[in-house]
Amino acid sequence: MPELYEIRATYDRETITVYQAYNAAIADAALAAQTFVTPFSFHRMTWIKPSFLWLMERSNWGLKSGQERILAVKIRRSGWEEALSQGILTHPEPALWPNPDDWRIAFASALVHIQWDPERSLRGAALPYFSIQVGLTRHIIQRYTDEWIVSIEDKTPLVRKLQKLIQTGRADAAKKLLPVERVYETTASAGESRRLY
Repeated sequence: MPELYEIRATYDRETITVYQAYNAAIADAALAAQTFVTPFSFHRMTWIKPSFLWLMERSNWGLKSGQERILAVKIRRSGWEEALSQGILTHPEPALWPNPDDWRIAFASALVHIQWDPERSLRGAALPYFSIQVGLTRHIIQRYTDEWIVSIEDKTPLVRKLQKLIQTGRADAAKKLLPVERVYETTASAGESRRLY
């Protein structure tokens, strides 16, 4: 059984993969530029998620309106670590914030929001451990698009294939095609972020 709160992701020495779902216009522009450009909004929070199956549940396998295209965004680990080190939880965890007013002040000015939600199974069932999602506010999004992103890949064809396998009772075949995610340990430089989870 995985730990209750731990980051699981596809990553290598330099990068970590996060997932986002967008409409065709945003996805096509991002794929062409290999970063996010207009019509992507730089003025609202964007959420990045290292759990593929969590995003499948959130986007209903790319069937929700405006979330039809699933993108795998490979970003620099240094950027991911920077985001974690600046993150504030979306709720005042008592062990970290005994005084809720202190949390409110910190949250209001935070560049990054961190939220934990139940991880999901292949069929969308909630699992008894959590998956992280990281919200980048408009004050740090430009760093994400200009400095952190290494490449963007369209995973929509894979999503459609997986969905068909599941619908036709071939879940075992679908599992073999899922991205391999393993426990991600933060570096010493982002050690303080460990307190967030």
